[in-house]
Amino acid sequence: MALVHNWQIGRAMSYWYPEARPKRQIGAVFDTNKCIACQTCTLACKTTWTSGRGQEQMFWNNVETKPYGFFPLGWDVKLLAQLGAQSWDGDKYAGKTIFESAPAGERVLGIRPDDMDYAHPNIGEDEIVGQVGRGGHFFGTHQAWMFYLARICNHCTYPACLAGCPRASIYKRPEGGIVLLDQNRCRGYRECVRACPYKKVFYNPHTRTYEKCIACFPKIEVGEQPQCFVNCIGKIRLQGWISTPDKVREDSPVDYLVHVRKLALPLFPQFGLEPNVYYIPPVHVPTPFLVQMFGPSAPKAVETYRHAREDRTLAGLLALFGSTYRTIPRFKVLDDTAIALDDSGQELVRVPIREPVFVRAAKDSKRGVWRMNTP
Repeated sequence: MALVHNWQIGRAMSYWYPEARPKRQIGAVFDTNKCIACQTCTLACKTTWTSGRGQEQMFWNNVETKPYGFFPLGWDVKLLAQLGAQSWDGDKYAGKTIFESAPAGERVLGIRPDDMDYAHPNIGEDEIVGQVGRGGHFFGTHQAWMFYLARICNHCTYPACLAGCPRASIYKRPEGGIVLLDQNRCRGYRECVRACPYKKVFYNPHTRTYEKCIACFPKIEVGEQPQCFVNCIGKIRLQGWISTPDKVREDSPVDYLVHVRKLALPLFPQFGLEPNVYYIPPVHVPTPFLVQMFGPSAPKAVETYRHAREDRTLAGLLALFGSTYRTIPRFKVLDDTAIALDDSGQELVRVPIREPVFVRAAKDSKRGVWRMNTP
């Protein structure tokens, strides 16, 4: 085991391979507060990559309703129970990662799902915590809650699937840090799916090999965002590049949201993989649940998001979500306009920070008639 630095947990940790960061690391931010679970992203990915034989129950992208939704069944709660109690000392993780908790003779603490665990991709959809009784709408606090969690492969800095594979068939592309699987080397031992805590590696019974999200790297290579990003109706996604904390660029959208404002957070950072897909936490969910899912910075991130409209730069950056099919490596805000830029500084798109609002009076004074809605 090598000793590597994981900035998300604030300390060094044990990993199967030495630290080897790519030349450039793909990064993405998902805004959970805008997701409506329309599953357009799921269908966009499905029709592009996994519509073939043996891929029927394969979803590289899926949207779950938390806390009762899982695909595969119980992917997170089973591992959390096996990992045991976790604690944070400020921003430093005081517990053990899944690499440090691995039993003797194994590389990663993991769980291998049963085949039937993949038979319910929409389990728990729209199910809420608690019940809304009579008169419940008179109370100011949320008695019942749920939220939608869109998930793809996190293209982790320290992938558990890579550590767990005995065939060395999984690797990170040095060009962009995308985690890929060489099917010519894969023998279907299922160690990668057991190791991955997010369960984003899938077995194809027809080819007897594994497959996974490739972040649409043919599109990334020509400066375009993945399919699930550009087809998102809710405009919750933004793809760019993520730096380490010592090399932050404030004109990088992902760096700004992750490092500067600390608004976007990793999913289950305590697992130790340093995932590179980040989430803006939902604002209406109990704090203990958010801390377990996104780490100790979740409460502060919620407050930052609540006041985003008062910050011109932050509001402008959030307005750029879903504004272009192009990857956004840089941005700037001028007056009341947010501008997305490519690597050379050329403008990709510009959007108003706030859309104009036009209010029609209830009475048309010119014609002397009252306006009314019609069914």
